[in-house]
Amino acid sequence: MIAGYLKQNQVEESLSLIQKFTYSTEKPDGFTFSMILKLSTSTALTSKDLAKQVHTQILKSDVGTDDVLFTALVDSYSKNGKVDYARKVFDKMFERNVICSTAMISGYMKEGSIVDAEEIFQRTIDKDSVVFNAMIEGYSKSIETARKSLEVYIEMQRLNFRPTISTFVSVIGACSVLSTFEVGQQIQNQLMKTELFSDVKLGSALIDMYSKCGRIEEARRIFDYMPEKNVFSWTSMIDGYGKNGDPNEALHLFEKMRKEHRIRPNYVTILSALSACGHAGFVAEGWEIFKGMERDYLIKPRMEHYACMVDLLGRSGSLQEAWEFIKGMPEKPNSDVWGALLGASRIHGDVKMADFAANEIFKLSSDERPGAYVALSNTFAAAGKWEGVNEVRELMKERGVSKDTGRSWIGTDGGLCGFHVGQKL
Repeated sequence: MIAGYLKQNQVEESLSLIQKFTYSTEKPDGFTFSMILKLSTSTALTSKDLAKQVHTQILKSDVGTDDVLFTALVDSYSKNGKVDYARKVFDKMFERNVICSTAMISGYMKEGSIVDAEEIFQRTIDKDSVVFNAMIEGYSKSIETARKSLEVYIEMQRLNFRPTISTFVSVIGACSVLSTFEVGQQIQNQLMKTELFSDVKLGSALIDMYSKCGRIEEARRIFDYMPEKNVFSWTSMIDGYGKNGDPNEALHLFEKMRKEHRIRPNYVTILSALSACGHAGFVAEGWEIFKGMERDYLIKPRMEHYACMVDLLGRSGSLQEAWEFIKGMPEKPNSDVWGALLGASRIHGDVKMADFAANEIFKLSSDERPGAYVALSNTFAAAGKWEGVNEVRELMKERGVSKDTGRSWIGTDGGLCGFHVGQKL
């Protein structure tokens, strides 16, 4: 019964049965513990300590440990961010199967321990497509390692392992990170020869890739060709138009998605639409979208949404309204929110507001936001307030802050919404 509820993703029912089981005279066996561990990896479960509790019970009981139970433990610890515990169990196994290795690789990749993931991968003798996918996906997330994702993809096929939907989604994601649309086109051509090409996940990944490479016409062709579209497909296309200088089409698609196709937006869709409003200067439309999040879709605004609204109001010149909006936030503003106000203040030459926003950022993180110092200095310089410029420079020297950041955290046009838009397919 527990397993049956789990297969139907009915987490509460599974938990209820486990609780009744605990109070009964029956003793759990290895299969029961495996089911509970599987339950602990559910995204619907808020507790991240269930694996540790189950592990304790296993050690206290006389249940014979086997590969299935060890694998379930490693998988549970890895997926719940307890990769050190997972490794301890992994190292005690007599025979490490490919499922266990894959769980360890995924866990290490999630926390950025690339070298440890590579070590496990090299030690895995009987590799399969899934363990290759774990490496390809892990590498694809960062610009520093995305090229390795493509290398493993090529190696996988050289060894006659067949790519799956997950393989293609990850490798297309790597192309997005690297902005190499030529490689993406080659992968698309390879996909067109398979039965996977019409898959909605792959279509969404291709739209996202072409959009990020500035090939919005190619993205739209993929979008129009797709026989099935979900919220991720629509969001990728909306975000693509917003990022590529066509906010009107982005907002047109946002309306079409909701009203004609009756698809509920998610928090990323809302963020993309708000960003488009910011680029187009549509303050009224932005307010309506923001207010409709909770009212129409029960989506609680995240810090990114608040930052986008501050950016929208600030771009339009309504700096006082942006400040009032920040004061009315139910949560304490983070540095992204203050950064949006600082960026807008710089655009409109409001030295007083820029100084205030920058100081709020310094209170939160005095040495990790060099862009804030630079933006404030530039605002003073544009207003001809050279004393202020010198004060900022002295402050940077005093705190050991270097302006050589390598990557701006405030957009060149003052906006920062685009830096937060991302989604998991």
